Amino acid sequence: MSSKNQSIVIRGATVVNPEVMFVADVRIADGVIEAVGDALTGDIVLDATGCYVSSGFVDLHTHLREPGKEEAETIESGSRAAVLGGFTAVVAMPNTDPAQDNVATVQFVRDRGRAVGLCEVIPSGCITVGRLGAQLVPFEQLAKEGVTLFTDDGTGVQDALVMQRALMVAKRLNLTISQHCEVASMTVGAVMHDGACCSTMGVPGWPSAAEEEMVRRDIQLVRITGAREHFMHLSTKGSVELVRAAKAEGLPVTAEVTPHHISLTDELLSSFDPIFKVNPPLRTMADITALRDGLADGTIDAIATDHAPHAGHTKEQTLDTAPPGMLGLETALGVVNTAVTLSPQKIAALMSWNPAVIANISDHQGRPIAVGEPAHIAVWDTTTVWSVSRDELASRSTNTPYHGMELRGRVRHTIYNGQLVVQEGKALA
Repeated sequence: MSSKNQSIVIRGATVVNPEVMFVADVRIADGVIEAVGDALTGDIVLDATGCYVSSGFVDLHTHLREPGKEEAETIESGSRAAVLGGFTAVVAMPNTDPAQDNVATVQFVRDRGRAVGLCEVIPSGCITVGRLGAQLVPFEQLAKEGVTLFTDDGTGVQDALVMQRALMVAKRLNLTISQHCEVASMTVGAVMHDGACCSTMGVPGWPSAAEEEMVRRDIQLVRITGAREHFMHLSTKGSVELVRAAKAEGLPVTAEVTPHHISLTDELLSSFDPIFKVNPPLRTMADITALRDGLADGTIDAIATDHAPHAGHTKEQTLDTAPPGMLGLETALGVVNTAVTLSPQKIAALMSWNPAVIANISDHQGRPIAVGEPAHIAVWDTTTVWSVSRDELASRSTNTPYHGMELRGRVRHTIYNGQLVVQEGKALA
């Protein structure tokens, strides 16, 4: 890792900003962008010819597992995976042990992130105590600790009245509620998408309606309360259509999609390999097409990894007993760039600018490449072809569905808070 006293020059990259793209050198010093121009010099010079330089990526949906499941991941190892993927900020999901439903646990995650994290680690808060769907967390106390995004991720809030009350509190405190959309009574025992493949295999199916019914319900609750709601990891064509209609109505809703839901189909589970088991499940090609269309037309605001590490012995169970989840941080850019044709500005919008706004950190993350702005920066390309190896990933776990696959596009350098943390694809700490 470079010293904050060392100036860094990114030479010859195409600057990607919301309004314009242009080739220039970028010099970073004392934690900020000091100059954007030609023939700049500095203590460290990074050749970025043929690359793009943008604000660092922001992940709205990262499972760091600490506290409680450090065997699978820690804040340190997860943040290392993040910066290798170009992320300079991650929102840490609250389904830890203990859960992030109280001030002490939120403070632990935040302080641990500051002590050992290679990027900004932002604790989210639960919506309900213990993520049990009944009693609301102390929103005001957690908000005073800087928590702006609340979710019971892994479990949807089943009770509509509880959800409505949460939205009302969030509206009053200017917070964002993120919903895991799943009607639990419709997914009991389910392991994969309820479709032709599932029927052939003879395993319990997970209907699209389980997601769509909660999206529909929550859109009505947003209509009633006027509160902001963010829909997590949408996976079905119907969900995209519902969100598109809600946005056309002017409702304050946003949505994310994961790299795996736009690149992998449910047919991969015909092998009964639990590496492809995830919540919500992989869907059909028709759903993937709808998700990709949603990215293109702005219905989907963000790409979020849902990075979900699991210790090897847990993922090696049978399909029905193995936990759902996949690694996602280091492969995100490559998967997205390989699966969908997006412009560099669209990639930056979906992976940096928009997520920063949704996470309420756009005062310092997702900023333009301009003089005086904080130096949270990713340098990446869309042409490098590389093969994923689970044994070479930084995560403590190896449950990537992309092992052995070739991806196109990779992060070359990552700068966090003015310090070089990834150089030529290698973490420096």
